[in-house]
Amino acid sequence: MTEIHEAVRLHYAQAALGVLNGESCCSDDGQYGSELYSALEREGLPDAAVMASLGCGNPIAVAELHEGERVLDLGSGGGIDVLLSAKRVGPTGRAFGLDMTDEMLALAQRNAAEAGATNVEFLKGHIEAIPLPAASIDVVISNCVVNLAADKPAVFREIARVLRPGGRIGITDIVADDSLTAQQRAERGSYTGCVAGALTFSEFRTGLEAIGLADVSLTVSHQVADGMYSAIVKATKPVAAAAEGAVEGAAAVEGAVAASARSAAQPSCCCGGSCG
Repeated sequence: MTEIHEAVRLHYAQAALGVLNGESCCSDDGQYGSELYSALEREGLPDAAVMASLGCGNPIAVAELHEGERVLDLGSGGGIDVLLSAKRVGPTGRAFGLDMTDEMLALAQRNAAEAGATNVEFLKGHIEAIPLPAASIDVVISNCVVNLAADKPAVFREIARVLRPGGRIGITDIVADDSLTAQQRAERGSYTGCVAGALTFSEFRTGLEAIGLADVSLTVSHQVADGMYSAIVKATKPVAAAAEGAVEGAAAVEGAVAASARSAAQPSCCCGGSCG
């Protein structure tokens, strides 16, 4: 486990324990957390799943999930996006959540049991090494998690590997203006606060295109800091994509994102907010 992994794990373990003690993770400032979900979406979910929301968007609103699909949520935390996905894909589909933090996994499993969700499965692991077979997932989602990864090119390669041909991603994440250096991003917030490790728009696009994804789009939803934005990221895996083509050229983005992956700063309370 890298230093970045350990800092992120500790931060989110503390957040999960706080929720178990009845404390909300984030301030309701409209930029992070449960306020980014509609009242209808929050209705019927366990309170702890809503309180544990640490994201910067709502990937369910953009993923266009269909009944019977298999969905993977990277960095699933307390399980809010997994539970919402499970409702969308129905009993013939399945929603997987991947997280490296024991405390978050325990919280998510408790929330799933309380919600009565039977088509969900939570897995322990790193998003740089997804513990699922190749071509086994229809849709990959994540909510403000790619920026936390220690090895972002590995995350992109793993996304391409587990997606079925024709599969797609619907991700919300913090993205920086192309003009901001890694140092300038770190000055605007911590790594565990989802800011210092953010990719630029061009780095994110190049990373996805390098592993063979097509129709890549990044759409700003709101600003979270000077030159930093919450963005909706979409892309698809071509039906005819060969295994070699899916990873060809990934090395081209290694240098571009390495500086971001190394610029860890001190943990903040949660993604941009303060515990309330």
